[in-house]
Amino acid sequence: MNKKTQEAKILKGCRAGKARYQQMLYELYYGKMFSVCLRYSRSREEAKDVLHEGYMKVFSGIGNYKGDGSLEGWIRRIMVNTAINHYHKNKKLKDTFSIEDEYDEVAEHGHLTEEDVIQQMAYDDLLNVIRTLPPAYQTVFSLYAIEGYNHREIAEMLHISEGTSKSNLAKARKKLQKQVQELLSQKAHFQNV
Repeated sequence: MNKKTQEAKILKGCRAGKARYQQMLYELYYGKMFSVCLRYSRSREEAKDVLHEGYMKVFSGIGNYKGDGSLEGWIRRIMVNTAINHYHKNKKLKDTFSIEDEYDEVAEHGHLTEEDVIQQMAYDDLLNVIRTLPPAYQTVFSLYAIEGYNHREIAEMLHISEGTSKSNLAKARKKLQKQVQELLSQKAHFQNV
């Protein structure tokens, strides 16, 4: 059975409210969606909470999926929106990061680029480094660098200005570059020992 046929069968069963088909849909996209949730969470447990909340929204809204675009993309959008809502609910330092913060330009000579980082690090290492960022930086970085949203879209989603989005991204990149350079230095040291 090809993927389209499998998805159609699963969709029909989910729309009928059959638990077996809901489980099949959950398992079909679990890995990819858990990865999305991890990018917006401070821990695996928090990511699981976001994932489960997101899937509840998927199952309750499955009748709204019209088949425009991929099912995976529709589910991913729900997971990202659920993660953002979770972020808003748990935001503790709401006004800590503002447009008045100094805007740092990161792409300076001698620093690692994002492409260099991705090529040199395992996914888990990069994810762990991203998780050390303050929540506002982590969310903007994930939305921009990983999900591909622009600053206008991020500003609307997070209820911040575009300038704040740009500032938070620049600061996130600067912190990530420093942490990645330290991590790579440590790895190089241990490989030479």
